Amino acid sequence: MTQKHLTDTRFDSFDLAPEILQGIRDAGFEYCTPIQAATLPRVLQGHDVAGQAQTGTGKTAAFLVGTLQHLLNHPASETRKPTQPRAIMLAPTRELAIQIHKDAKVLAAHTDFRLGLVFGGTAYEQQRKQLQAGVDILIGTPGRLIDYFKQGIFDLHAIQVVVLDEADRMFDLGFIKDIRYLLRRMPKPARRLGMLFSATLSFRVTELAYEHMNNPETVKIETENVTADKVNQVCYMTANEEKIPLLIGLMRRMDPSRSIVFVNTKREADRVWGFLEGNGLHTAVLSGDVPQNKRMRLLKQFQEGELAILVATDVAARGLHIPDVSHVFNYDLPEDAEDYVHRIGRTARAGASGDAISFACEKYAFSLPDIEAYIGRKLPMEAITDDMLADVDPDSRLHPPKRPRGPRGKGKGGRSRGKPHGRRHGAKPRGRSRHRKPPQKHD
Repeated sequence: MTQKHLTDTRFDSFDLAPEILQGIRDAGFEYCTPIQAATLPRVLQGHDVAGQAQTGTGKTAAFLVGTLQHLLNHPASETRKPTQPRAIMLAPTRELAIQIHKDAKVLAAHTDFRLGLVFGGTAYEQQRKQLQAGVDILIGTPGRLIDYFKQGIFDLHAIQVVVLDEADRMFDLGFIKDIRYLLRRMPKPARRLGMLFSATLSFRVTELAYEHMNNPETVKIETENVTADKVNQVCYMTANEEKIPLLIGLMRRMDPSRSIVFVNTKREADRVWGFLEGNGLHTAVLSGDVPQNKRMRLLKQFQEGELAILVATDVAARGLHIPDVSHVFNYDLPEDAEDYVHRIGRTARAGASGDAISFACEKYAFSLPDIEAYIGRKLPMEAITDDMLADVDPDSRLHPPKRPRGPRGKGKGGRSRGKPHGRRHGAKPRGRSRHRKPPQKHD
C-alpha cells in the first residue's frame, strides 16, 4: 500500500491482542486504510457495521482483524461442539472465498483458531472431512455451505460473528435466498456481531442489513468518487470490426505486463483469446465454466507473472486481489454500470496506479451514458488513428480444443447417447406430422 492510501491511524493504537498484532506485522501492515480506521473502533466496541468502500481498500483485513479480536474477547461456550463454527464469512464467489482464507491464514497465524474453507466445484470430500474435524472460522460460498448444513455436517447454533462480503454481488448472483436461509439459523442478531461490506450500499443491501443485523452503523468511504483516483481511464468509439485490431495494436504499443480483458460472454471470450493467442500474445480464458482446479492454476500463473493476459467474463470482476495489474481492457462495455467500477477496480489497487481502456462499440455503446452517470464523470475519449490498428489476418484466429466426448452408449444420467431420445431408432413418428396438410373435406 502506498502512503497516500493510508491514514495516520496505526493498528497498534487499538486494543488488539499481541498474537493479532503479530499477524498484522507479518502481513506488512502498520497504518490503517480509511475503511479499516473507520470500521475497527466500532467493531471492537461490539457494534455491527455496514461498510461501503471502493474495491481494493482493505475491507478484508478490517473484518478479519475485528473477528479475531471479538472471538478472543468472548470465549466460546463450554458446551460448544467442534462442528459448531464460531464465525462464518460468506462470499459470492469461490475466488473471493479463497482470497479471504489466504489473508486469514496470515492474520490468524499466531492464534489457535482453526480455519475452514468451503466452495463448490472441487474437493467435496476433503472439505466435508475438514468440517467434520471442526473449525472455528468458516469461510465459504452459500451453495456448498447449505449442502453440508442440510446434511448435518455442521450447525450454526454457536455463531458469534457473521460477515457478508460483497453483499451487492450476492443479490446479482441470486444468492440472497440462500443468505437469508443461513442467517435465520444463526443466533439472533443481538447475540452475534455482524459485519456487511459492499461496494455499494443500495436500498436492497441496506434493507438486508437492517433486517438481519443489530442496528448496524453505516460506514462510507470516498463515496463521492466511485472509481479509484489513480485509474487512468480512456474510451475509444470503435466499429465492431475494429475491436480486435485495436486491442492487439494497443497491447503491442503499451506492452502491458499484466492485463485483464473483460468481455460479456463466454463465446466472445473464446473468440478474443483465439485472436490474441494466434497473434503471439500468450493468453488464457477465465470464465464461469472453467473447471475450478484449472481456474486456480491460471490465477496462480497470472499472479506470479507466468501469464501476462487474462480474457475474463465478469466472474473475475470482483473479489480477486491480484497485485500489479497494469491494464484493464473493457473490450465489451458492461451492461450494468456497477460492473464497470468493479472491473476497473482490478487495477490501481491499494493506492497503486493503473490504466483502464474501454471500447464503446456499435453493440454496447448504449451502456456508456449509464456508466458515466454512475461514476459522475465523462470518460475521456480518444480518436483512433490508423497506426493504432494492427494488421490482423482473419485466419490467424485459433480455436480452443473441443472437449473429448464420452464413449457412445451411456452419457450423463445413464441416458443412451447413440439413439434419438423419445422413440425407437428408425421407428416412424407417431401421429400426424405437424407439416402434413389435414385431409380435405369434399362437399
